[in-house]
Amino acid sequence: MLIRHLAVLTLAFAVLAVPAGAQKFKVTTNTVALYATVTDQEKRLVPDLVLEDFEVLDNAKPQPITSFDNKPQPINVVVTLDTSGSMTLALEFVKRAAEQFLIRLLPDDRALVGEFSDKIKFHPPEGFIANRDRLVAQLKDLDFGYPTRLWDAINQSMVQLKNTDGRKVVLVFTDGEDTASKDVGNGEVIDRARSEDVMVYSVGLETEINYNGQRQRSRPDGGLKGLSADSGGGFFLLKKTDELGPTFTKIAQELHSQYVIGFSPATLDGKVHKLELKVKKPGMTARARKSYLAAPPSISDKSSQNRH
Repeated sequence: MLIRHLAVLTLAFAVLAVPAGAQKFKVTTNTVALYATVTDQEKRLVPDLVLEDFEVLDNAKPQPITSFDNKPQPINVVVTLDTSGSMTLALEFVKRAAEQFLIRLLPDDRALVGEFSDKIKFHPPEGFIANRDRLVAQLKDLDFGYPTRLWDAINQSMVQLKNTDGRKVVLVFTDGEDTASKDVGNGEVIDRARSEDVMVYSVGLETEINYNGQRQRSRPDGGLKGLSADSGGGFFLLKKTDELGPTFTKIAQELHSQYVIGFSPATLDGKVHKLELKVKKPGMTARARKSYLAAPPSISDKSSQNRH
């Protein structure tokens, strides 16, 4: 069944300011949003491009860009951490790394801290908050479990985001594969992220664990890379816990250095469309979502539009 909402660009204002010399564009309820990270050949963030530097292709057809901004947009983010048994030696490192992300949230950002093993929990219980000190304090309450419900945890993180306004992000950390999800699989999680316009960042840690007297290598689930790529997030595979802090810091910097680019699709055919974002300047690479669901507005959406 089609998710009833088209991937909508939800912003707090109706008209976006754009760089000097560029036209202003109105945002409509049928705007497909791309949140783009642009880097140069040295992998450095590029923050000063203008609308004319970009081209959007929908199923390989160029589209007029109808909205554009390069200023930080508030985010709602769930920081979801693996606390299964294999994390025994690394969990304190992960907590400190997650703290580096949380303290870099901007005043208008809101967050939740999640944990998953055989159980999935979110802190604080009342939902998203903007208080960075309190968010950091939630990390102290995380504890170990047993199997790894990775896909269930990402799915439930998106459930937490469902009724939030603005940008939606899941930042997930794990050192292993999914071993115990009960509700969904990788494909269903990708479909949900696409339909509800959730950007997923994944940080994976390769570790060695002692199991029944034998040392075994643990590595993150292979499906995370595809999920992150399709949703426009990033995937980071690390080998040492001392790389965690800089990686979480880099993700925070990326999220606050992205472009928001929107277009109005010509056809709402209920199908999944492929997206491609190109940067016209040589040596630049753009990373953004690779698909969207062109679902027509539901009856309730049409009624809401008619009232305004």
